Amino acid sequence: MDLSGKTALVTGAGRGIGKGCALEIAKAGADVVINDRPGSPDLESTAQEIRALGRQCTVIAADVFSREGCVQLVEQAVRQTSGIDLLVSNPAFSRRQAFLDCPPELFEKTLNGTLASGFHISQLVANHFVDRGTRGKIVFISSVQAEMPFALCFAYGAAKAGLNHMAASIAVELSPHRINVNVIEPGWIDTPGEHETFSEDTIAEAARALPWRRLGRPDDIGKAAAFLCSDAADYITGTVLPVDGLFRYKDCTLDHAEPLKANDAQD
Repeated sequence: MDLSGKTALVTGAGRGIGKGCALEIAKAGADVVINDRPGSPDLESTAQEIRALGRQCTVIAADVFSREGCVQLVEQAVRQTSGIDLLVSNPAFSRRQAFLDCPPELFEKTLNGTLASGFHISQLVANHFVDRGTRGKIVFISSVQAEMPFALCFAYGAAKAGLNHMAASIAVELSPHRINVNVIEPGWIDTPGEHETFSEDTIAEAARALPWRRLGRPDDIGKAAAFLCSDAADYITGTVLPVDGLFRYKDCTLDHAEPLKANDAQD
């Protein structure tokens, strides 16, 4: 996966999955523009790690939950580099809330921060690709929650499901320009946000219950993003790639199956 000579824009890259994507894409040879919200305490340390790999790194703080923030980000990224070749769109907003009690404004904020923001940044970058005549790559970070209806996560799951469908439609429309558009669905990934939400004991217990016996890591998602951004994935577009260590099927493994009795086997 050689991304030499390419420049990638990665949103939400201060920590967690976004950081994992930025680092793995840099390891593959690309220069990287990293973004996070204004005031993020994490961007500069991520930039230092990327530069330590010998790659150029441009830091742009902008609020990608708004159209104005996305415009600011893309314009600055294009102005400060030779142009964008790859996009990893990683904005998301999630708060656990029961359906019956969910304030309408929280539902709307979740859709805006998770689905609409993906539309804004990808539309702006795709137009940049078309204007340059570049066969660019767009990778959306979704979630297995797009397929799995978790309690208290109805808004986030709906937003991610919409993101998956939007990405497939975008892939169809951009195919004449040979712009690849794909989606990664992470499972349970060991990020700082998870440790802010769950106790260490809860996370350790959950890891032991997974088929891979561990949570995913940001670099697991980053390696998948680097692949989808590479020429090796030239014929892959409109695809959803789960990277979850079988999280979706954790209750289907033999660990959860009752042993067959002799008469059951004969039946």
